[in-house]
Amino acid sequence: MFLAELGDKTQLATLLLSAESGQPWLVFGGAALALICSSLVGVLVGRWLSSVLQPERLEQMAGLLMVGLGLWLGSQALRSVLGSHPL
Repeated sequence: MFLAELGDKTQLATLLLSAESGQPWLVFGGAALALICSSLVGVLVGRWLSSVLQPERLEQMAGLLMVGLGLWLGSQALRSVLGSHPL
């Protein structure tokens, strides 16, 4: 399972930084602090959004965002397969 998750760019950057710096505990501390800070931002933004939007509306917006991202990524993949011709 660990190897399946290793492809995440943050983990790869942490792995390389640890190998290059020779200070794995310092890199671990920095990576842990960065994860905590990014999670805090997500929690605060989520709390703020829930105070201005109804949960149903928030779910709809999140769903539309996911569909939009899926369509965009699908078009990018199709463009990559077909060549650089614009669709």
